[in-house]
Amino acid sequence: MPEVPLDFPRAWVEFPDPADDEQAFRCDLTWLTSSWECIFGNGCQGIYADQPDGVGCCTLGAHFSDKKDEKRVKKFVAELTPETWQHYDPKKWVEKDEEGARKTRVVDGACIFANRPGFAGGTGCALHGLALRTGRHFLETKPDVCWQLPIRRTYDNVERPDGTEVLVVVIAEYDRRGWGPGGHDLDWYCSGNTEAHVGKDPVYVSMQAELVELMGQKGYDELARLCHEHLTSRRRFALHPADPKATKRHV
Repeated sequence: MPEVPLDFPRAWVEFPDPADDEQAFRCDLTWLTSSWECIFGNGCQGIYADQPDGVGCCTLGAHFSDKKDEKRVKKFVAELTPETWQHYDPKKWVEKDEEGARKTRVVDGACIFANRPGFAGGTGCALHGLALRTGRHFLETKPDVCWQLPIRRTYDNVERPDGTEVLVVVIAEYDRRGWGPGGHDLDWYCSGNTEAHVGKDPVYVSMQAELVELMGQKGYDELARLCHEHLTSRRRFALHPADPKATKRHV
């Protein structure tokens, strides 16, 4: 069974943000210590069976998190050329969805930045390719949602029994439910799929740059320590069922 059920036991850890006394982190150890890795171009089937090949989860275009996100991406769009961007259109790469939210435009069934297989400038996200060519990390050049997936950051304002309040930043798996009601319609999705749990390093290591950006360096350092303890504990539990190591757990 390639994709595991959505509901299974998970291990969570909550700890104060070392850099901010007014917030805390709540992190999904099960996800962050899993062996997931992006398999775009190496077995990824895309989220819809009838969509163009080679676009992965880029089918719907990317919603911007805020104006700052869009402005940042715009700066890098200006560096793209017809040779590196198949659907080159530096003036009309943004559109609004049915609710008026701004996002990258969809062209021929996928994000305008998704270069299709066979394009001389390379297959995959043109903004990702730009980062690789210029020695940047792709979290600099791509919309927030693109570099964060499949990590999901949400916020909970928690009132404690003593009347104090704390902002809890939740770092978890962006599973198919994260797509809202449309998640039911995805034909294939990677985060819970055994085919994508083939990474050499656990997520908290392979996505270190993204997690530092989401949590800050001090928050990440504490998370990394706790993830390491979880993986090396002889009594580790709640491993991701899509992982090969879940069937080789230590007693």
